Amino acid sequence: MYMQGGDVGTQYRSGIYYYTSEQEKAALESMEKQQKAQNRKIVTEILPAKRFYRAEEYHQQYLAKGGRFGFKQSTEKGCNDPIRCYG
Repeated sequence: MYMQGGDVGTQYRSGIYYYTSEQEKAALESMEKQQKAQNRKIVTEILPAKRFYRAEEYHQQYLAKGGRFGFKQSTEKGCNDPIRCYG
């Protein structure tokens, strides 16, 4: 089962997609480091990048535009809060 916040389904998965062996190594090392701090298994997929499709414009800069609840989050606007989870 895949989840992002309260959303469930195969379309809600986390992934890191790399182009170079250096990017793959960095992703695997980061996941291993984070796994040591978690009480549950990290299931982020780490795979070679394939064809990239840019999301619709309304998805671009989602947090800077206000996210789900309209609370803008952008360093350009002076916000230095940690990234909030909208799930």
